[in-house]
Amino acid sequence: MSEHRELFPLVGVDVALFSVVDERLKVLLVKRAREPEAKRWALPGGMLKPHLDPSLAGTARRMLADKVAVELPHLEEVGTYSGPDRDPRGWSVTVLFYALLPLDKIGAVVRNKVEAVDWADAASPGHRLAFDHAEQLSAAVKKLRAKVADDALPLHLLPDKFTLTQLQTVAEVILGHPVDKSSFRRRLKTSKDLVVLDEFVRGAQRPAQLFKASEGFSF
Repeated sequence: MSEHRELFPLVGVDVALFSVVDERLKVLLVKRAREPEAKRWALPGGMLKPHLDPSLAGTARRMLADKVAVELPHLEEVGTYSGPDRDPRGWSVTVLFYALLPLDKIGAVVRNKVEAVDWADAASPGHRLAFDHAEQLSAAVKKLRAKVADDALPLHLLPDKFTLTQLQTVAEVILGHPVDKSSFRRRLKTSKDLVVLDEFVRGAQRPAQLFKASEGFSF
């Protein structure tokens, strides 16, 4: 270990990038191409570059720009992980964020500096994750679920135009259980986060009205 590593910790970010695919909450995993933990699956992450990044949130956005070819509408801090043993390169500090990617934008994910990417089940990713990323992923899922349980609307996971059925489905996917349709719709009637559009799509029984998120909506 170099003298620099002994004096200063590694500082970086990790991001749990969520989307909804086939009515399942998914998270983007990358297969690491380099040591440490080469060939292992991990949350995408990167190191702070003080000459480029105004903040650790800026580090996260810069890193994600290398892997996702769209601007992400929502990025939120989850927690901080640190210690001498979580990274074999030395004492390290990482800030975990989660980000939300609309379901119609998942094709924008590109491979850069990784061997492969996988949209894995967020609750059961099916891979043994590198570093402490299993713990981080669990924390990110828990925080996302808590926000939706507290009546936040996950509009950032929906296309620009959507039906109320699509919105309810996404909420149920995140929570992991059905919600009462009547009470859910009553709450939406008074929500300032939704804009009603004079547009409809074909529904199972009758045309379904389309909505969009209000300008400046924040999850």
